[in-house]
Amino acid sequence: MTEENGDDLIIRRTSTRVLSPEEDQQEIRSVNILRPKSFADYPGQDHVKANLRVYVEAASKRGKSLDHVILHGPPGLGKTTLAHIIAYELGVPFHSTSGPALDKPGNLAGILVGLQAGSLLFIDEIHRLSIQIEEVLYSAMEDFSIDLIIGQGQTARTVTLPVAPFTLVGATTKLSSLSRPFLSRFGIQEKLEFYEPEALCEIIKRSAHLLSISIEDEGAYNLAKRSRGTPRIANRLLKRVCDFASIHSKESIDQEIVAYALSRLDIDEWGLDRVDRDILSVILEKYSGGPVGIETIAVTLGEERATLEEVYEPFLVHSDLITRTPRGRSLTEKARRILSKGA
Repeated sequence: MTEENGDDLIIRRTSTRVLSPEEDQQEIRSVNILRPKSFADYPGQDHVKANLRVYVEAASKRGKSLDHVILHGPPGLGKTTLAHIIAYELGVPFHSTSGPALDKPGNLAGILVGLQAGSLLFIDEIHRLSIQIEEVLYSAMEDFSIDLIIGQGQTARTVTLPVAPFTLVGATTKLSSLSRPFLSRFGIQEKLEFYEPEALCEIIKRSAHLLSISIEDEGAYNLAKRSRGTPRIANRLLKRVCDFASIHSKESIDQEIVAYALSRLDIDEWGLDRVDRDILSVILEKYSGGPVGIETIAVTLGEERATLEEVYEPFLVHSDLITRTPRGRSLTEKARRILSKGA
């Protein structure tokens, strides 16, 4: 039987892409520990936060339900957390579901009819709702009633059910996938952007405190710079670095252990992992830096086009490493410099 050291065990347990902005089941179970409860505890997204404060305070002052809200942006930036905060600040019940879970109008009707007055209903991945479900929501959002068809054929009849005034908060990574009639019913529309390292550093130190992890300022900032502007990734990397620190008997996470742990996870100083570097290298080496079509890149890498566009591209574009043009994707001078350093 071969022996394994602690580092190898850590690498093996994190074999899935650690920089993915998507949540895994373990994160979903533990996320409530780290989730801020109020605007005051929520670092970053200052513009969105300031606007939502105004809308929430105005609704509370009027004693009426907050207008319906759509939050959009890349995954992992805190849309679900903001929905929880809105409900907390309003002091109203919070109900949560997701687009894929609402596959029948009857399912949605049961949720809507059961809402208390003023409740907040959060629908994650709202772009995945079917047209039939959207149509049920139209009257619920505007008139606080729903029309259901009972029976079939000549015996079919429409039944109108009242719905208590409520606030719908939707979260989506694909705003363009929502139909125009549906999108127009959201009076508040806010886009979340990638976080600056300073805000991520605050998030990391707060999470470390809640998880009873000792971390130095330089270590937190170094980790923040490599977290792709995404709190979910920052919290995930914090836990992985803590694993390495524990194996090496480090009492506190410093800059040295952060650099070592992330090098073992194949994450470089710019926050790029192997897949990111493969994308940049393919564009440079096989297509002379571009422009090259996204479909061609996907075929060359053996990835799905949707995966490149939704998972990898947003951060690469935000970091000014690739540009999107009508003719395809091209590398920037910054990307060429990074690749030359890694050669």
